[in-house]
Amino acid sequence: MSANTLSSMEPLIEALPYLQKYRGQTFVIKYGGSAMEDDAVVAGMLQDVVFLEAVGINPVLIHGGGKAITQKMTAAGLPARFVNGLRVTSAEAVGIVEEVLDTQINPGIVKHINTSGGRAVGIPGRRVLVGRRLPPQKEGDELVDLGFVGEVVEVRLDEVERAIAAEAVPVISPLAKDADGASLNINADIAAGTVAGGLRAAKMIYLSDVPGIMRDHKDPTTLIPSVNRAQIQQLVAEGVIAGGMLPKVNSALNALEKGVRKVHFIDGRVPHALLYEVFTNAGIGTEVVR
Repeated sequence: MSANTLSSMEPLIEALPYLQKYRGQTFVIKYGGSAMEDDAVVAGMLQDVVFLEAVGINPVLIHGGGKAITQKMTAAGLPARFVNGLRVTSAEAVGIVEEVLDTQINPGIVKHINTSGGRAVGIPGRRVLVGRRLPPQKEGDELVDLGFVGEVVEVRLDEVERAIAAEAVPVISPLAKDADGASLNINADIAAGTVAGGLRAAKMIYLSDVPGIMRDHKDPTTLIPSVNRAQIQQLVAEGVIAGGMLPKVNSALNALEKGVRKVHFIDGRVPHALLYEVFTNAGIGTEVVR
């Protein structure tokens, strides 16, 4: 056996303690951003999810769909507006959101996992999340009615837990229903953090189109490898964390409060980013700890 062959085994040896540590544990993975637009990148990420399930880890996948929703809304003549990282969603728009998430994106992800040797089940978010409409949000001096945008007030995890027990990957859309049965658009980052907290997941992993939390969002070399709550609060106060990153960090902190052990922000466009972050000593993104 050659030295090169032996050296190629080193990543497996490095991964061994992590495989032992996390076997039987639940990871909640949120996938979104422009990383969802490249078929090859999507295929690689879902292959990583199949790998996690194959080695005895229980992945739960919550997907976004922002770009596809924006395209569909634009085609319908509806403008896309975001306030504090949340999409303003009219009565007409929430129907488009539900159609894109539950009849296009969710079944597509489930099919891909199943044809890649894994086993997945699609679960509409309305069967998991109960919500209520958010109050108007302040944007500058203006109060903006977000429409059918909600916050989660209850999580119903029976169906998710049954899927996990059956060794299937639950794939959940970020939608809720309110007390009247109306659909509410839930920010996918917030939905993922809420589900992770409810499941008391070992890890909550955000896969998006940025490397992690950076001091300068235009400079990947300013990536912050590890932060805690106090440091996040300082970064928010300094304006380093702003816009669309705010719902992410807020949901991460909420998940940690509810028992999630660690949260990760990683770039889903990097091949096998999920496996690098979970099974190597160095990792590649930002971890958030208590």
